[in-house]
Amino acid sequence: MRLQGKGAIVTGAGSGIGEAVARCFAEEGAAVVTVGRTPAKLERAKAAAGPAGGRLHPYALDVSDREAAEAMVAFAAGVLPQIDILVNNAGTNVPARALDELSPEDFERMVAVNLNGPFYLMRAVLPLMRERRDGVLITISSTAGVRTAAIAGAGYSASKHGVRSLGLAAHLEEGGRGIRSCVICPGEVNTPILDNRPVVPDAARRAAMLQPEDLAQAALLAATLHPRACIPEMVITPTIQKYA
Repeated sequence: MRLQGKGAIVTGAGSGIGEAVARCFAEEGAAVVTVGRTPAKLERAKAAAGPAGGRLHPYALDVSDREAAEAMVAFAAGVLPQIDILVNNAGTNVPARALDELSPEDFERMVAVNLNGPFYLMRAVLPLMRERRDGVLITISSTAGVRTAAIAGAGYSASKHGVRSLGLAAHLEEGGRGIRSCVICPGEVNTPILDNRPVVPDAARRAAMLQPEDLAQAALLAATLHPRACIPEMVITPTIQKYA
């Protein structure tokens, strides 16, 4: 198992990409603190992971709460062998996302979850990683964080541009301390966030998209490379989605 003896934190782990990443890491031997806002979803994901679920440690948290995020990292430091990997995956979007309908409250909520939360968690784990001169930061952005997408909306695109820059800044600043930072920018992924689109994709469209397990394999690659190697940024899209 490629992550035997490792400890990880995965946010947004109650469903979708986060659930798939946490399960994949646990199946590879890691102990994982799974973070999400809804305890019932975290417990369902733990049960669905089968034998690997014994290595999952659910923790209910809204990542936009800085003090609560810091408390979660303290908890993780106590239950994990050490914090080797942080996967900042939690994200949100809203149906009313075009500029002529986007509310200030919804915009601020997206920035709080999609950008501020990853910063709070990164800030909390980095001192521990710096002390050991080892660690992997994985930030889930979006192709909308590389090229603004009308379908994603103004607030989501802006926040995902921001978190992409945050992850790349960590790569620039922390590499010399032995810490690797990888930003993963997926195209369309079949996750529950699609239910917030103004027009919800049908089953055929969802089946043609990336699936959460595809992102789990991408995260596993970033987490298991030799320490001398780093992927600063990875773009991954469905075959049907044009990107050039």
